[in-house]
Amino acid sequence: MKVFTTTLWSVVLRAGGDESATARAALAELCETYWYPLYSFVRRRGYGPDDAEDLTQSFFASLLENAVLKRADRDRGRFRTYLLAALKNFLANEWDKQRAAKRGGRHVITSLDQASAESRFRLEPSYEAAPERHFERQWALAMLDQSLLSLRDEYAAQGKTTLFEDLRGVITGGAAPYAEIALRHKMSEAAVKVAAHRLRRRYREILRLRIAQTVGEDEVDDEVRQLLAALAD
Repeated sequence: MKVFTTTLWSVVLRAGGDESATARAALAELCETYWYPLYSFVRRRGYGPDDAEDLTQSFFASLLENAVLKRADRDRGRFRTYLLAALKNFLANEWDKQRAAKRGGRHVITSLDQASAESRFRLEPSYEAAPERHFERQWALAMLDQSLLSLRDEYAAQGKTTLFEDLRGVITGGAAPYAEIALRHKMSEAAVKVAAHRLRRRYREILRLRIAQTVGEDEVDDEVRQLLAALAD
Protein backbone atom coordinates (compact mmCIF):
# COMPACT_ATOMS: atom_id res chain seq x y z
CA MET A 1 0.00 0.00 0.00
CA LYS A 2 1.42 3.34 -1.02
CA VAL A 3 1.21 5.87 1.80
CA PHE A 4 1.44 9.59 1.11
CA THR A 5 3.77 10.60 3.93
CA THR A 6 4.43 14.13 2.67
CA THR A 7 2.55 16.73 0.72
CA LEU A 8 3.61 17.54 -2.81
CA TRP A 9 4.48 21.03 -1.64
CA SER A 10 6.93 19.41 0.78
CA VAL A 11 8.42 17.61 -2.19
CA VAL A 12 8.61 20.92 -4.04
CA LEU A 13 10.52 22.62 -1.27
CA ARG A 14 12.80 19.62 -0.90
CA ALA A 15 13.49 19.57 -4.63
CA GLY A 16 14.26 23.26 -4.62
CA GLY A 17 16.84 23.03 -1.89
CA ASP A 18 19.91 21.61 -3.62
CA GLU A 19 21.19 19.12 -6.18
CA SER A 20 21.52 16.23 -3.75
CA ALA A 21 20.22 12.74 -4.49
CA THR A 22 17.24 13.48 -2.23
CA ALA A 23 16.35 16.64 -4.11
CA ARG A 24 16.71 14.92 -7.48
CA ALA A 25 14.50 12.06 -6.29
CA ALA A 26 11.91 14.59 -5.15
CA LEU A 27 12.00 16.30 -8.53
CA ALA A 28 11.63 12.93 -10.25
CA GLU A 29 8.48 12.41 -8.20
CA LEU A 30 7.10 15.66 -9.58
CA CYS A 31 8.04 14.67 -13.12
CA GLU A 32 6.06 11.46 -12.81
CA THR A 33 2.77 13.34 -12.75
CA TYR A 34 3.50 16.55 -14.59
CA TRP A 35 5.85 15.78 -17.46
CA TYR A 36 3.18 14.94 -20.04
CA PRO A 37 0.83 17.85 -19.21
CA LEU A 38 3.80 20.20 -19.56
CA TYR A 39 5.05 18.52 -22.75
CA SER A 40 1.61 18.81 -24.32
CA PHE A 41 1.39 22.47 -23.28
CA VAL A 42 4.69 23.18 -25.04
CA ARG A 43 3.46 21.37 -28.16
CA ARG A 44 0.26 23.45 -28.08
CA ARG A 45 2.43 26.55 -28.04
CA GLY A 46 3.63 25.59 -31.51
CA TYR A 47 6.92 23.81 -30.84
CA GLY A 48 7.76 20.63 -32.73
CA PRO A 49 8.24 17.24 -31.02
CA ASP A 50 12.04 17.46 -30.71
CA ASP A 51 12.00 21.00 -29.36
CA ALA A 52 9.13 20.16 -27.00
CA GLU A 53 11.10 17.24 -25.60
CA ASP A 54 14.19 19.42 -25.14
CA LEU A 55 12.19 22.18 -23.53
CA THR A 56 10.32 19.92 -21.12
CA GLN A 57 13.50 18.13 -20.10
CA SER A 58 15.44 21.38 -19.71
CA PHE A 59 12.60 22.98 -17.78
CA PHE A 60 12.70 20.28 -15.13
CA ALA A 61 16.50 20.56 -14.99
CA SER A 62 16.21 24.33 -14.56
CA LEU A 63 13.86 23.92 -11.61
CA LEU A 64 16.63 22.22 -9.71
CA GLU A 65 19.66 24.03 -11.07
CA ASN A 66 18.24 27.53 -10.76
CA ALA A 67 16.53 26.92 -7.41
CA VAL A 68 13.22 28.05 -8.90
CA LEU A 69 11.34 25.70 -6.59
CA LYS A 70 12.96 27.25 -3.54
CA ARG A 71 10.79 30.31 -4.18
CA ALA A 72 7.59 28.24 -4.20
CA ASP A 73 5.08 29.09 -1.50
CA ARG A 74 2.08 26.81 -0.99
CA ASP A 75 0.20 29.71 0.59
CA ARG A 76 0.23 31.55 -2.73
CA GLY A 77 -1.95 29.10 -4.61
CA ARG A 78 -2.14 25.78 -6.34
CA PHE A 79 1.01 23.96 -7.29
CA ARG A 80 -0.10 23.36 -10.88
CA THR A 81 -0.68 27.09 -11.33
CA TYR A 82 2.77 27.85 -9.99
CA LEU A 83 4.35 25.20 -12.21
CA LEU A 84 2.63 26.44 -15.38
CA ALA A 85 3.66 30.03 -14.65
CA ALA A 86 7.24 28.85 -14.17
CA LEU A 87 7.13 27.04 -17.50
CA LYS A 88 5.79 30.11 -19.30
CA ASN A 89 8.58 32.18 -17.84
CA PHE A 90 11.09 29.55 -18.90
CA LEU A 91 9.77 29.52 -22.46
CA ALA A 92 9.92 33.31 -22.62
CA ASN A 93 13.36 33.84 -21.13
CA GLU A 94 15.53 30.76 -21.03
CA TRP A 95 14.83 28.57 -24.06
CA ASP A 96 18.03 29.32 -26.00
CA LYS A 97 20.26 29.07 -22.95
CA GLN A 98 18.75 25.88 -21.60
CA ARG A 99 18.58 24.20 -25.01
CA ALA A 100 22.25 24.92 -25.64
CA ALA A 101 23.15 23.59 -22.19
CA LYS A 102 21.18 20.40 -22.70
CA ARG A 103 22.72 19.81 -26.11
CA GLY A 104 26.06 20.26 -24.43
CA GLY A 105 25.53 17.26 -22.21
CA ARG A 106 23.93 18.64 -19.06
CA HIS A 107 22.51 15.94 -16.84
CA VAL A 108 19.03 14.59 -17.48
CA ILE A 109 16.46 14.82 -14.70
CA THR A 110 13.91 12.39 -16.07
CA SER A 111 13.73 10.09 -19.05
CA LEU A 112 10.98 11.15 -21.44
CA ASP A 113 9.62 8.64 -23.90
CA GLN A 114 9.25 11.07 -26.79
CA ALA A 115 7.73 8.53 -29.16
CA SER A 116 5.06 7.63 -26.63
CA ALA A 117 4.45 11.27 -25.73
CA GLU A 118 4.09 12.33 -29.35
CA SER A 119 1.79 9.41 -30.16
CA ARG A 120 -0.37 10.40 -27.22
CA PHE A 121 -0.32 14.05 -28.24
CA ARG A 122 -1.47 13.27 -31.78
CA LEU A 123 -4.52 11.52 -30.37
CA GLU A 124 -5.58 14.66 -28.55
CA PRO A 125 -8.48 16.69 -30.02
CA SER A 126 -7.23 19.45 -32.30
CA TYR A 127 -10.05 21.88 -31.52
CA GLU A 128 -8.72 22.92 -28.10
CA ALA A 129 -7.33 26.34 -28.94
CA ALA A 130 -5.92 27.46 -25.59
CA PRO A 131 -2.76 25.67 -24.39
CA GLU A 132 -3.73 26.56 -20.81
CA ARG A 133 -7.05 24.71 -21.10
CA HIS A 134 -5.26 21.76 -22.64
CA PHE A 135 -2.80 21.74 -19.75
CA GLU A 136 -5.67 21.75 -17.24
CA ARG A 137 -7.24 18.73 -18.93
CA GLN A 138 -3.97 16.83 -19.08
CA TRP A 139 -3.32 17.64 -15.42
CA ALA A 140 -6.74 16.22 -14.51
CA LEU A 141 -6.12 13.06 -16.52
CA ALA A 142 -2.69 12.66 -14.93
CA MET A 143 -4.20 12.93 -11.45
CA LEU A 144 -6.76 10.25 -12.32
CA ASP A 145 -4.14 7.98 -13.85
CA GLN A 146 -1.75 8.29 -10.91
CA SER A 147 -4.59 7.63 -8.47
CA LEU A 148 -5.52 4.51 -10.40
CA LEU A 149 -1.92 3.30 -10.35
CA SER A 150 -1.73 3.82 -6.59
CA LEU A 151 -4.96 1.88 -6.13
CA ARG A 152 -3.64 -0.94 -8.30
CA ASP A 153 -0.49 -1.06 -6.16
CA GLU A 154 -2.60 -1.37 -3.04
CA TYR A 155 -4.54 -4.30 -4.46
CA ALA A 156 -1.34 -5.92 -5.73
CA ALA A 157 0.17 -5.70 -2.25
CA GLN A 158 -2.86 -7.62 -0.97
CA GLY A 159 -2.58 -10.25 -3.70
CA LYS A 160 -5.77 -8.98 -5.36
CA THR A 161 -4.46 -7.79 -8.72
CA THR A 162 -6.87 -9.96 -10.69
CA LEU A 163 -9.85 -8.72 -8.68
CA PHE A 164 -8.74 -5.14 -9.30
CA GLU A 165 -8.47 -5.71 -13.05
CA ASP A 166 -11.90 -7.33 -13.13
CA LEU A 167 -13.53 -4.46 -11.24
CA ARG A 168 -11.59 -1.40 -12.45
CA GLY A 169 -14.25 -0.61 -15.04
CA VAL A 170 -16.69 0.39 -12.30
CA ILE A 171 -14.45 3.35 -11.44
CA THR A 172 -15.42 5.07 -14.68
CA GLY A 173 -19.07 4.14 -14.35
CA GLY A 174 -18.95 1.02 -16.47
CA ALA A 175 -20.98 -2.08 -15.72
CA ALA A 176 -19.18 -5.07 -14.27
CA PRO A 177 -20.27 -8.68 -14.94
CA TYR A 178 -20.76 -9.38 -11.25
CA ALA A 179 -21.94 -12.95 -11.73
CA GLU A 180 -18.92 -13.86 -13.84
CA ILE A 181 -16.51 -12.18 -11.46
CA ALA A 182 -18.13 -13.94 -8.51
CA LEU A 183 -17.67 -17.32 -10.18
CA ARG A 184 -14.08 -16.58 -11.14
CA HIS A 185 -13.13 -15.50 -7.63
CA LYS A 186 -15.34 -17.97 -5.77
CA MET A 187 -17.28 -15.16 -4.14
CA SER A 188 -20.97 -14.44 -3.83
CA GLU A 189 -22.37 -11.86 -6.22
CA ALA A 190 -23.30 -9.70 -3.23
CA ALA A 191 -19.68 -9.83 -2.02
CA VAL A 192 -18.44 -8.75 -5.45
CA LYS A 193 -20.80 -5.76 -5.40
CA VAL A 194 -19.48 -4.80 -1.98
CA ALA A 195 -15.91 -5.11 -3.31
CA ALA A 196 -16.82 -2.85 -6.25
CA HIS A 197 -18.26 -0.26 -3.87
CA ARG A 198 -15.09 -0.33 -1.77
CA LEU A 199 -12.96 0.00 -4.88
CA ARG A 200 -14.80 3.15 -5.99
CA ARG A 201 -14.67 4.61 -2.49
CA ARG A 202 -10.95 3.97 -2.11
CA TYR A 203 -10.27 5.47 -5.53
CA ARG A 204 -12.05 8.68 -4.52
CA GLU A 205 -10.05 8.74 -1.28
CA ILE A 206 -6.74 8.37 -3.09
CA LEU A 207 -7.67 11.08 -5.58
CA ARG A 208 -8.51 13.47 -2.77
CA LEU A 209 -5.21 12.62 -1.06
CA ARG A 210 -3.32 13.45 -4.23
CA ILE A 211 -5.20 16.71 -4.65
CA ALA A 212 -4.58 17.58 -1.02
CA GLN A 213 -0.85 17.35 -1.75
CA THR A 214 -1.09 20.29 -4.14
CA VAL A 215 -3.43 22.77 -2.45
CA GLY A 216 -4.35 24.04 0.97
CA GLU A 217 -6.63 21.89 3.11
CA ASP A 218 -9.58 24.23 2.60
CA GLU A 219 -9.17 24.14 -1.20
CA VAL A 220 -9.53 20.40 -1.81
CA ASP A 221 -13.25 20.43 -2.61
CA ASP A 222 -12.86 23.33 -5.03
CA GLU A 223 -9.90 21.62 -6.69
CA VAL A 224 -11.97 18.46 -7.17
CA ARG A 225 -14.64 20.56 -8.87
CA GLN A 226 -12.03 22.17 -11.12
CA LEU A 227 -10.65 18.75 -12.02
CA LEU A 228 -14.09 17.55 -13.05
CA ALA A 229 -14.69 20.75 -14.98
CA ALA A 230 -11.42 20.31 -16.85
CA LEU A 231 -12.47 16.82 -17.88
CA ALA A 232 -15.88 18.06 -19.02
CA ASP A 233 -14.43 20.66 -21.42
